[in-house]
Amino acid sequence: MPQTLLNDQLWLKLKPILLDLNIYDKPNLRNIFTGILFRLKTGCQWRYLPECFGKPNTVFKAFRRWSKLDKFSKIFKMLIQDPDMEWLSIDATHIRAHQSSARSSSLESQAIAKSAGDNSTKIHLIVESVQKRLKNASSKFEE
Repeated sequence: MPQTLLNDQLWLKLKPILLDLNIYDKPNLRNIFTGILFRLKTGCQWRYLPECFGKPNTVFKAFRRWSKLDKFSKIFKMLIQDPDMEWLSIDATHIRAHQSSARSSSLESQAIAKSAGDNSTKIHLIVESVQKRLKNASSKFEE
């Protein structure tokens, strides 16, 4: 099951990025990262992760540690340095905000608007094709 979420080509692209971010290269690093992807994709509870990813507590602790150190946003920033603009998918969605969000004591702007349906915000997302990256990654490792 782990190879269906993160194939060998993607792992060859991702592993150097993880090592550049000082993530320790354990023998089960790929399973831990794939376990995190599986959990985020399915939304299951950590304790119900399949055994092929390792101990659920180990995967959870890695996720928590990397989140606290902001490793995931650094991974995303490194992955988007060379976008493939040939194929783009654009999507947007409205997210309802919690009822107490409008009365926040924080001075930061929260980008929450009052609409007919109540407090909400809109999220925009652009996704690019990964074909060029996979070709570049595979050619690097063939040399």
